[in-house]
Amino acid sequence: MSHINSVFRCPPRILCAVDALDGLGAVMTGLGSTAVVIVCDPGIVTLGFADRAIRSLTAAGCRVSVYSDVSADPPTTVVEAAVAAARAFGADGVVGLGGGSSLDTAKLVALMVPNDQPLAEMYGHDLAKGKRLPLVQVPTTAGTGSEVTWVSVVTDEAQQKKAIYAPQLLPDVALLDPTLTVGLPPKVTAATGLDAMVHAIEAYTSRTRKNPIADGLATSALRLLAGNIRTVVTDGSNLAARAAMLQGSLMAGMAFVNASVAAIHALAYPLGARYHIPHGHSNALVMAQVIRFNLPAALPLYAELADCLLPGQQFATPEQAAEAFVAEIEALVPATGLETRLSALGVAADAIPSMAEEVVIGIRRLIDCNPRDMTQADVEAIYRSIF
Repeated sequence: MSHINSVFRCPPRILCAVDALDGLGAVMTGLGSTAVVIVCDPGIVTLGFADRAIRSLTAAGCRVSVYSDVSADPPTTVVEAAVAAARAFGADGVVGLGGGSSLDTAKLVALMVPNDQPLAEMYGHDLAKGKRLPLVQVPTTAGTGSEVTWVSVVTDEAQQKKAIYAPQLLPDVALLDPTLTVGLPPKVTAATGLDAMVHAIEAYTSRTRKNPIADGLATSALRLLAGNIRTVVTDGSNLAARAAMLQGSLMAGMAFVNASVAAIHALAYPLGARYHIPHGHSNALVMAQVIRFNLPAALPLYAELADCLLPGQQFATPEQAAEAFVAEIEALVPATGLETRLSALGVAADAIPSMAEEVVIGIRRLIDCNPRDMTQADVEAIYRSIF
């Protein structure tokens, strides 16, 4: 495969430090911002993280407004309300603070405040116009990698997920502070960590956009994530492990946005949009089954990834290494304590055919990246196997 025409995009600056959030004011004023809107969800306010950000920004001389009505799988109405609030405030800088939904919303606020292009005209690749406001992204989960991607995913009026890909969505700064992830409940820690692992695995096995830079980031990310996920689930106060998960999530984000995700994400999207199962948990539900399905086509690549999950183990053949990789994934998901059955999460059995149709028709861009061809019947079979 030729990589001569590969394009790799990433943010210009990444800051990672304990209590890095307390330096947010200096970062924003360094970007020229004096009126900053913080985009987050209500939980971020309750945890006190928004107040920490406000204190730093105010001390640096910034006016601050908080938009805290972001919800999971953000609907377009939430994005538009956030944009209206930021415009009314006169924002000249944006901070995304929270999980992937808040970070995705913040990207669109930064882009839409100074422009008048309707959101619906941006769906797809490189259709967004105009320059954005200065943007700093501060993740409070180690999972989505949204702080280093140029994609924003929203839920439209028909309850379908729509993705906007635009280079303007890359932030000026990704700010990683492991203290912000210490209080995450074990199930949220597990779901977001598995999401990041999926990003790394799907980037490395992408059929259409796999490239050497993303490969290096994906394998480094997977080592960090696999080496620390059990620790952070059982000992959430371990700052070193929390920092490793944040760094692994960030690198996996840089990998997947340059190489693409695939069928795991495609099957996860309807679960999030229709049933509001958190994105990381949606991925965790289907990841082992999709990886097992892909094994015949992805065997050499899974063999290469085995050492990331099982460092130091020796395998006699690539087949053994690949099987060990898949078996480790199959063991990891239930070990984190997450529910593994769709029926336990409110999914209706009679919705499976329409979800499968949505995956293979409406989310074709991801199915085409999958290492193995996948039909609607294949998707239905995977959903039914975990019902």
